[in-house]
Amino acid sequence: MSFDHPSLPRILIILVHPDPKQSVANKALLQFTHSLPHVTVHDLYAHYPDFFIDVTRERALLAAHDVIVFQHPMYMYSCPALLKEWLDRVLSKDYAHGEGSALAGKWWRSVITTGGAEQAFSEQGYNRYGIEEILRPFELIADLCQMHWISPMVVYWARRLSQAELAEKAIEYHQWLHAPKEVLNGR
Repeated sequence: MSFDHPSLPRILIILVHPDPKQSVANKALLQFTHSLPHVTVHDLYAHYPDFFIDVTRERALLAAHDVIVFQHPMYMYSCPALLKEWLDRVLSKDYAHGEGSALAGKWWRSVITTGGAEQAFSEQGYNRYGIEEILRPFELIADLCQMHWISPMVVYWARRLSQAELAEKAIEYHQWLHAPKEVLNGR
């Protein structure tokens, strides 16, 4: 992997959306990534439509990057099925945890799109829990793998946002990808 800018960490975006061409929000978020040479976008459904994951290939991608971004819609208070399969197979015991520590010191960030409004994700809201509680299993996986957890980016009510609001989110994401403050500041 070519890495031209020594001060920027290598970032792997693992995109997990069964139909990314129909996802207005995920397309908007990814629109600027092609201009960032230290960022790799890896579309799991494009590579594994049959769910037969090449574990060796996936681990090589993880080894080549410093920051792993899991970008996906929230499905049933979790992630799409292929990401769950990927987590179970790729981050297995004695590779990423247990006797293994291949991901120790790397960074994890979840970038989530939801169909619900932000106020729905609260104790008083429709979902009865905040997004932090709902995403806790991912934070626990990161911790199990000795990875640093970066606060997630959540795009609420993704299908109902205006083009201007989506553009703002895309710019925010691009700025973070260009200079992820938590990583560069040694958080």
